[in-house]
Amino acid sequence: MSTHLLARKTYHPRDGIAPLPGLHLARGRAHEVCGGARRAFALWVAARMQGVVLWISPAWDPNQLNPDGVVEFVNPARLLFLRANRAEDLLWACEESLRSGAVPLVVADLPAPPAMTPVRRLHLAAERGGEGRPAPLALLLTPGKGGAPGIESRWHLTPDHRSPLPEDPRAVREMAQLPRQWRLTRLRARTAPLKAWTVAQAGPDSPLRLSDAPVATGVAT
Repeated sequence: MSTHLLARKTYHPRDGIAPLPGLHLARGRAHEVCGGARRAFALWVAARMQGVVLWISPAWDPNQLNPDGVVEFVNPARLLFLRANRAEDLLWACEESLRSGAVPLVVADLPAPPAMTPVRRLHLAAERGGEGRPAPLALLLTPGKGGAPGIESRWHLTPDHRSPLPEDPRAVREMAQLPRQWRLTRLRARTAPLKAWTVAQAGPDSPLRLSDAPVATGVAT
């Protein structure tokens, strides 16, 4: 007996989100984001969408989002946090949330990349959640250089501010107003090649600007 989890039809995303000019994340799919600034990437995506964002993370992880830092990217009131007590509950909660279609964006902050079968289930759940409405989108935040098989795309974001952090707290506050920079690399995508960009921001309230950057040799995909 077939079920929606066993359907073998090819899915063609109807639309997507552009977290930065010229970039595209297909709805109804799961995308992976890795690197030291992966949470900033997720907040960029959230800022480009409307509605509540479900943020799933391990309850045992002491590194949780700080509203004072989030407010620079998106209104913290839009974030609904779910703390999972068990590792297996992280992907289960992500899958069920996508299937319900209740929120447009589900962020799963994972301790390790998931296997092929859970990723496939997330794709199918997101497709099901888009029946009769705009399909939701899943971002899987993974440490290191990621490596989840079967994801729609994989992105690596790391800070590239190029300024040492001063010890004086007053100088730290002053640095918050200085231009900032990140290095973004598209490690994998179904319809686009490996590519890298420099993402720059003149100040906390300024728009993000994208420019091409050399791709490092030997980068993991």
